[in-house]
Amino acid sequence: MNLQRIGDEYDTSGLEPGDIGADPIVGVKRWLESAVSDGVPQPNALAVATVGADGRPSLRTVLLKEIDHGFVFYTNTLSRKGRELSIHPFAAASLTWVTLHRQIRAEGTVERVDDARADQYFATRPIGARNAAAASPQSEVITDRAWLERRVAAVTSETDGAPPPRPSHWTGYRIVPDVVEFWQGRRDRLHDRIVYRRATDGWSTERLAP
Repeated sequence: MNLQRIGDEYDTSGLEPGDIGADPIVGVKRWLESAVSDGVPQPNALAVATVGADGRPSLRTVLLKEIDHGFVFYTNTLSRKGRELSIHPFAAASLTWVTLHRQIRAEGTVERVDDARADQYFATRPIGARNAAAASPQSEVITDRAWLERRVAAVTSETDGAPPPRPSHWTGYRIVPDVVEFWQGRRDRLHDRIVYRRATDGWSTERLAP
């Protein structure tokens, strides 16, 4: 397979710091809203990288569910990412919208959301997803698919078909960024990269070479 010419050229308008504004979080929301309105598939697909005790990074895609002063996603705290975040509470993340030739990267500390907020979000999930969250030992080795389906059936039976409560090992994490970069693809690989760095009195901005 020849991949050399795939995604070869980008032809979009430029990007200046003033286009984003003083607060990069506001800029993230605006770009995400644009991706949604333009019909980008799964626009909230967020790649999240963590680091284990051995210093090796791991990467996976989760769903970004909220943006407040950070990027909020929900998961099993006993999963690989949950275990790694308990050791190193830092993460890098990216949102990529290929059809818009845009990407946002972020780096920062990670904190858990409070239980009330996790309960509130868990209650909005379809009952099947709630049963799955209660049943699945995320990231652990299992024998086969049938074993997992039996676990889900057992949870459903225990609750007599009612929605299960949020498991204590399932919650939300918030990446609180201290670095946010906006990337806009341009012709001839002269891409625009505007990076925000958290400062004592707000955010500083710089342009990076592509």
